[in-house]
Amino acid sequence: MSNAPRRDPAPSRLSYRLQRLALTPSVRRAFVFGLPLSSIALVIGLSFSDVERREAMATWWQEVKSEIQQRDEFMVKLLAVDGATPKIEAEIRELLPLKLPTSSFDLDLPALQARVAALDAVERADLVIKSGGVLHLQVAERVPAIVWRHSGGLDLLDDQGRKTAALTRRLDRGDLPLVSGRGADKVVPEALALIAAAAPLEDRMRGLVRMGERRWTIVLDRDQRLLLPEREPVAALEQILALDEAQDLLARDVTLVDFRDSERPTARLAEESARTLRQTMMTELGDD
Repeated sequence: MSNAPRRDPAPSRLSYRLQRLALTPSVRRAFVFGLPLSSIALVIGLSFSDVERREAMATWWQEVKSEIQQRDEFMVKLLAVDGATPKIEAEIRELLPLKLPTSSFDLDLPALQARVAALDAVERADLVIKSGGVLHLQVAERVPAIVWRHSGGLDLLDDQGRKTAALTRRLDRGDLPLVSGRGADKVVPEALALIAAAAPLEDRMRGLVRMGERRWTIVLDRDQRLLLPEREPVAALEQILALDEAQDLLARDVTLVDFRDSERPTARLAEESARTLRQTMMTELGDD
């Protein structure tokens, strides 16, 4: 019989620790995923370390990208504008720098939409690309509500005082009421309220004048003027209309009705009528 010592089948301490380490989840993931990924990254890094190879890859990628972007399903062939008058539509088409057909990837929709929305006449603009290669622009125009005469000319304003367009002649929009004076554009809602309240004088009204950026004067035909207070001008106008209905105030030879102080309203007669009235009063006093 051999006297050689029998080999102990149990692993050594070092072998046991290495086996346990290999069985831990982090080490197993490193071998299963980390090592292959590291190898791939090393190969890619070595490949792109060469300048010519990098340039060739960049050129290839640009060609692939361009080929995809120029596919027919991504091409915009038509601009459709809805909600705009022919004049505004023509301005929009002239404003947008579009050369159709073009790839939808080359269109900056927010920038194009902002350019359209910047037009005076446009209140809102929505721009989307629809199927069939149609670039659809939905426009909501501002509706002119009043004509504003100022030192720079004539402007059309909407009911909030926003400019919709410039106007060459007042007669071009004779259907709209007229306001004038500095700062009148900032109080258009108040002006429209006065115009609505003055409906009984609609046929006689020539316009509203903003005085000192504080108050309104209503101009009627026959050179009559109604001076309204800074506060509650609509209420003051209603009092004037009540006086007119009761006493035919505005049918008389009155040039000015001053309601700036509602506690002490005054009326001014025309010069000839005032002279006649003075002579009459002097005659009556002389007879007494």
